[in-house]
Order: sequence, then structure tokens, then C-alpha cells
Amino acid sequence: MSNAGRLEWTVPGAERVTITVEGPQVTVHAPTATVTISSEPKESVVLNGPPADTFLGNLRPEAKYITTWPGTGFTNDVMSFMNMIYLAILTERVPIMPFFAPSHIALGSSDYIPDIDFGQVFDAPRLAKSLRIPVLEWWQVKDRNSTTVEPLGCWNVWQAVSPNHYEHHPTRGSPERMNLDISWTIAPKWIKVYNDENADDEYHMKFSALMALAFPEQRSHNLGTPSTSPLLGMSLPPNEQLFCLDSMYWTSNLEAHEFEHDYSTAWRFVGKYLHWNPRIEELARVYLRGAFGLAPGAPLPHYIAIHVRRGDFADWCPRTMPVDECFAPLSAYARRVEEVREELQRARGIEVQRVVLTSDETNATWWEGVAAYGWHRIDHSTTVATHSAWHPVLIDAAIQSASIGFVGTDLSTVSLMADLRVKTWQDGEVRSVKWGKLGADDH
Repeated sequence: MSNAGRLEWTVPGAERVTITVEGPQVTVHAPTATVTISSEPKESVVLNGPPADTFLGNLRPEAKYITTWPGTGFTNDVMSFMNMIYLAILTERVPIMPFFAPSHIALGSSDYIPDIDFGQVFDAPRLAKSLRIPVLEWWQVKDRNSTTVEPLGCWNVWQAVSPNHYEHHPTRGSPERMNLDISWTIAPKWIKVYNDENADDEYHMKFSALMALAFPEQRSHNLGTPSTSPLLGMSLPPNEQLFCLDSMYWTSNLEAHEFEHDYSTAWRFVGKYLHWNPRIEELARVYLRGAFGLAPGAPLPHYIAIHVRRGDFADWCPRTMPVDECFAPLSAYARRVEEVREELQRARGIEVQRVVLTSDETNATWWEGVAAYGWHRIDHSTTVATHSAWHPVLIDAAIQSASIGFVGTDLSTVSLMADLRVKTWQDGEVRSVKWGKLGADDH
């Protein structure tokens, strides 16, 4: 191959033939042979076979892997998993994706809410193809019905970044559900982004530091004393083949909350390729048609989506301030919607009439105010019964992602992810509404 996509081939007794490959595959017929040339990477064999009774029995001896656990709420776990996949790229390891645990979904509910597989939420094959690396899920590695308890040594980064943490980050029972018995080793304090004494409440750690721990030199220098696993009573150092961390949400290169910045590596190298499972995308279209009063299968018009985060954000409001003064009024969102609408018209000649609002607010009077603006609302009255308790959140997020314009709530990671998806996938226009005091979003 002399250049990318070009092959020079000499047939005995014939002149040299130069073939340029413009697509992923081309077939060339010669008088005595048929040659197929493909630019697609050969799929790697990264497991010994189908889901096994033990995960160790299914890992290939020549391969190395990486995993982490859920436990920070759905959207934060999505960001944690993006960080983990980016670290997999840096360390040349195969990511093993956990399922999502209903840590936020289950709040206020007495019903049992099961976990949901990564691949039921996101298009894992499309992600692997875009990244050109294998992407596994835990159910592919270890049989869901296996009762074999296996010990595993993992890094505890949560205690390393703050002396106020007295154990590893909560994993919402995820390892236990796969009969994994974890022995934790506290990572070195130098993994922190901020190491000054006043930064004890700043939990961010550096990609480069975690990368170093995945290799023998720094691993051997920082083993420390592992904790005793709860089931088998074993003390194990971090596994060398399966690099395992309790959480990766607070991970960055330079400064905290890197997803908020335009250089975010985890977003640019991973997140932008993490598309919704096609089933979720189709449900989003179905629910949108219902909200807009369109016939089944009708084409969807351009629309602006709003995400208003309220709910638990009230805990961040000063106790002396009424919640309605702390949260931004609907008029602030309306002003931002008009800015988005005007910019879409000015820059792209797109007129947008429809606006759909998603929110965790349950107050009926507040929703009457939404209706007064003529904005649409997604009807989730039967979603849980028809699909699952996960689906209202997933459908709303897919609806936000597919909008041509988006207005979110400042400090909400749900809004942040929608903002990034709309800008990247739709080349859309976005705004964020500030809150926390009266007039916080005033221009």
C-alpha cells in the first residue's frame, strides 16, 4: 500500500495495476483472479467465547481490559463511561461496559427498577465501528446467571481524591450482581488535578495519572494495602489484566468539569460517537409525533427543545430564599428560545415554530404556565407501564438530542449532554439559563 486507500498490484505477465479505494470496500476482477480490498479493520477476537461462568475464563491472555461501575446518576454515569472509554484508548485496553443502575431513576419509587444494559441505551456496534476498537458489555463476558463468586482487585480513586471519603465510591451493587467480590486498593493522591490543601472538596483526577497506573511501573510503585473483599475475605492488588476503577466521573486533563469546555477530550474522541440505540431514537420520534399531533410516520419538523431542571436542584438553593425565586422563571427560558429561533433564522434560514419542553417538575400549576406559552409536552402517562421506568428519561434525552435548537438549565449535566449532542450532531443553536437568585439570567 503506497498511500492511504491505494494499492499497487503486479500480475505476472501483465503491467502494474494501481487501484484506488474510495469506499470501505472495492472488488477488482482480473483475468485469473478476483481480489477484494477492504479498508475496514479486521474485527479483533477479544473473548474466548460466549458468556462464561467466570469472567477470568473468558478473557484472552494476550488482551488487556478496563472497566468501571455506575453509581453517580444516569447522565453522570454516561459521562463516567465516556471517560472510561477514552482511558481505554489511552491505555490500549478493551472497554467492558457496565449496565446502568437506577440510582436516580428509583428516587421516590417503592417499585423495583431493574438495571438496563449499556447496549439497550446506546448503539454499541456503531460506537465500536466509529472508534475502531472493540467495545464489550459485561453480559458478553460473564453469564448473567452465573453463581460463581470471583475475587477482583480494583483501584479505589474516590478515597484518593479526598480525605473526607471513608470508602470506595458507591457502585450501587453492580459488582455484587455479577458475583464479583472486590478488594479495593486506594490510588495515590497524585492522581488529583488539584493538589493544594484548599482543594479537598475538588474530586477531579487526571487522565494521565490514571493512565500511568494501568502500566506495570506505576502500578507496582503504588500498590499499598488492599482492603478485604466482603464475601471471600481476600486482599488482592489491582488486577493487571482488567484495569478496574470505582468511578470515573471526576476525570479530566487540565481543570474540573472538562465536558463544559470546547477541548474536552472525552467528548471529542468518544462522546460524539455515542449515539442512542435505534429503538430509543424511533420511540423519540413516535412520542414527538404524539406531542405535535402528527400522524404515525409523518415527517417531523424542526423544533427547539427545552430542558428545565428543578426537582433536587432545590437542595442547592439558599434556605432563606423561596424556591420560585431561586429557580429561573419560564420567561427566562422563553427569552432564550427566541434568541435560538432568531439565530437559526439569521444563520441558516431555518424557521422554527414548534417548541417542546422536558422537565422533572411535577407541579400541575407550573405545567399550566408551560402550556400558556404554546409549548408542547411529552405525554409519559403510559410510558413506564408500556416500556420501563427508564424510558421517560431516555426518550426525553433522545428528543433533546434531535432538536435543531436547545435551551437548557445551567449546572445540569442532562442539559450539558443535550447541548453537546445538538451542537455536534445537528449543528444546532444552544443556550443555557442561569438560576440561583432573582434575575440570575437577566442580560
